[in-house]
This record gives sequence, structure tokens and C-alpha cells, in this order.
Amino acid sequence: MSEEPQGPDWWQASDGQWYAPQPHPPPGQPGLPSPPGPAPYNPYPPYNPYNPYAGYGPYAPRQSTNGMAIASLVLGILWLYWLGSILALVFGYLALKQIETRHESGRGLAIAGVVLGWIGVATAAIIVAVVIVVAAHAHNG
Repeated sequence: MSEEPQGPDWWQASDGQWYAPQPHPPPGQPGLPSPPGPAPYNPYPPYNPYNPYAGYGPYAPRQSTNGMAIASLVLGILWLYWLGSILALVFGYLALKQIETRHESGRGLAIAGVVLGWIGVATAAIIVAVVIVVAAHAHNG
């Protein structure tokens, strides 16, 4: 006990006196309780028997499906004399861009529409090539 602090760990009591630090025994020594450790990790809120769902927030809002993705898939399926395939590609690529920026759902629909669109365009190109070959062969023969 002193009127002035004698070292860096001294502490001042409410009576205005300075007291020397007390050495602490190592944890687990008899006579003194061990200091509390960190609380165990529990990812769940505490159980409430009166309301078992207390602590859980409301449901997350449902993500909306991108309309362009739906249109891309429908046009990719219908083809509409291959005009649908081209529109499926346009809507599919626009939908993928919108889904990325707006964080909407429907990415799989847009990809399916793009794939079906490319299948339709490739089928149209093959048919046009076959028609040209057949017409050229018929004209020469």
C-alpha cells in the first residue's frame, strides 16, 4: 500500500491508495478455481420450450426467375422455323447477363435455351448446306 504507484501493474483502490499486484497461482492449483475458458461454440440459438422456433429469422425472400431465361428455353424448344433458335440465343445471353447483375435464378434455363438455340442454328446451317449441295449436283447433272 502506498500513496504513489511503485510499478506498472499497481492499481488504485477506491480509498485512494495504490496496491501492489497480487501474484496468481497457475490454473488448476488447489484452493483457487481455474479461470473460465472460452465459451464453447454453438451455431444454434438457445432452445426455448415455449417457442421452439424462437431465434430463427423469417424465411428468406424467394428469388425470382428471370423471364428472359424462360423465353430463351421456350424459343429454343419451339424453334419456329429456326427464327426461334436465333431468338433463343439472344434472350439466353441477355438472361445470363441479367441473372449475374440482378442475382436472379434461372441460370440453368438460360443455358439450356442457349444450347438449344445453337443446336437449332447448327441444324439450319446443315440443312442449308445440304440443299445447296443437292441443288448444285442437280444443276450439273
